[in-house]
Amino acid sequence: MKRPDQVKTAPDQGLGDRVPPGQFVTEKFPVLTYGSEPKINIATWQIRVFGLVQQEITLNWEQFSTLPWRTVNADFHCVTQWSALDNTWEGVDFADLVEATGPLPETNFMMAHSYGGYSTNLPFDIVMQEGLLAHKQDGEPIGKSHGWPLRLIVPSLYGWKSAKWVNGIELLAEDSPGFWEQRGYNNNGDPWKEERFWPELTR
Repeated sequence: MKRPDQVKTAPDQGLGDRVPPGQFVTEKFPVLTYGSEPKINIATWQIRVFGLVQQEITLNWEQFSTLPWRTVNADFHCVTQWSALDNTWEGVDFADLVEATGPLPETNFMMAHSYGGYSTNLPFDIVMQEGLLAHKQDGEPIGKSHGWPLRLIVPSLYGWKSAKWVNGIELLAEDSPGFWEQRGYNNNGDPWKEERFWPELTR
């Protein structure tokens, strides 16, 4: 894969404490998507929170927009080895959305579901601590190719865990692999440990 332009390596920029091993820095934010881009109508858009909850909820865009919003500045690390630093994301805390459902005590994991059939699994505690359901990036609505109208942002993990076009949050007791995790990507996706693929594929 060709590297995005305007690239410098982390050692040249003195960013070793911010750029994980094996990554290079780009000033771009490349579009990487498997399959066709879903066509989403904001008038009929919904997000559903279900699974191990006391009360399942489904919100339309108007209802979702009334939740408290916050701004997060975070770096973004893609498994294809590029890192985009200092991204400003605006949206709703994952915890604020999910806590309204009353997660059951046995919840240990979650699955993010997206328009187009994509899914990715994450530890529940990590997403509760840092997850953001972002609608804006750097002051503008996220581009359609980047997940408009809503993208899950989890800065400490590789970018495939930050699912685009999110429309479902499923709370789980047991872990279950998502789309890319079923196809050879590491189940955890920690960029600082270079957890890119199944261990069996890297030996």
